[in-house]
This record gives sequence, structure tokens and C-alpha cells, in this order.
Amino acid sequence: MQARSLRTRQKLLLAGARMFNRNGYAGATLGQIAGAAGVTKGALYFHFTSKDGLADAVQERGGALLRDFVRRHGETGAAPVQVLIDLTHWLARTFHDDPVIRASFRITGECTGRRPPVADFHQAWITEALRLLARARAEGALLSMQEGEESGEGAEALLSATVCGIAVLAGTGMPHGELGDRVGALWKTLLPALVAPDDVAHYRTRAQTARPARQERAA
Repeated sequence: MQARSLRTRQKLLLAGARMFNRNGYAGATLGQIAGAAGVTKGALYFHFTSKDGLADAVQERGGALLRDFVRRHGETGAAPVQVLIDLTHWLARTFHDDPVIRASFRITGECTGRRPPVADFHQAWITEALRLLARARAEGALLSMQEGEESGEGAEALLSATVCGIAVLAGTGMPHGELGDRVGALWKTLLPALVAPDDVAHYRTRAQTARPARQERAA
């Protein structure tokens, strides 16, 4: 019974993500979501007491996928900046392939300033990115901050703009291969603002095509 309940919850999460993508947060109804999942509204309410609760669960799932990516790549021994680069490529790919990631961005964008969400996928992304930057700074891998800059302030603005740009490009329906090329080109511009000139060539800016090897930082 527990496994069955878990399967129902997962079906509702996926159906919710698809409906939020299709109709937006405001336009998606619990009736649509229950119908898409093939369950009754009573079954939906058993797992989620409101649309807000389901929207938060979708974003929390997106955040869990993100953190799992960072954890797995960190375990390979990859440098923090390389993990950050790979994270943006992961974002570009999953925005195309995973309705949960697309919905997480859309829900955050539509609900910001309208209600205080329990989950905020954009903030979850920035939090992970800044942790990677903090590790890179502790390892001496980043350029020194400009005088008067608050810790992480410039990097946060840069990363926020990068994430928003990737999401906008992905939302245009751009083919994944082309989007990956754009993200790689973006990092060719961003890296000189983050790391020393002699270190730029140590990082791979293209999307990873194979399972990462330990300590891989090949250009």
C-alpha cells in the first residue's frame, strides 16, 4: 500500500508539472491535474491539500534533482568551477527534457511577489551555485573581489543573469544542441571574469559527453 501511495504521489507530481507548464500556475486547476494523473480529486487532496502545496512539491523535487547533480559531480573530484559549468549545461538539458525543471522555473517566475513560496527553485539554484563559488574561493581558484564588493555580490548577479538567460533561451524552443553551444560560448566570456587568465584553459566549457573521470578539468 505504501508503494502504491508513493506511485500515486509521483504521478500527481508529474501531472502537476505538465499542467503548470501548459497552463501556467494560475491557469492549471486541481481537476485538470487529477485527470491528467488518472486519479480522483479526493486522491489528490490526500497527498496535497492545495495547489500551493503541489506547486511547492514540484519545486522541491526540482531542487532535489539539482542537489543530487551537484553531489554526484562533486564526488568525482571535479573542481567547483567545473561543477558549476556542468550545472548550467545540466540546466539547459533538463529544461528541455524534464517537465519538473521547466515547471519549477515557471512556478517561481509566476509566483514571485504574489505569494511567499515555501519552495523557490531559482533561489535553490543560486544557493548551490554560490556554495560552489565559495569552495572555489576557499581553494584560491577565483579572482580577488573588487574593492568594496560584498562577498559573492557580483558573482550572484552574474549567475542570476546567466540562469535567467538560459531559461529564456530554452523557452524559445531552441534545439538542445544549439542551446548547449550557446551555454558553452557564454562560459568562454564568463570565465575570465571569475578565474585567473592562466587558469581559463583548465576548464571545459562544452557540455560533458561522457561520465566524468576523477580530477577531470580538461579543456
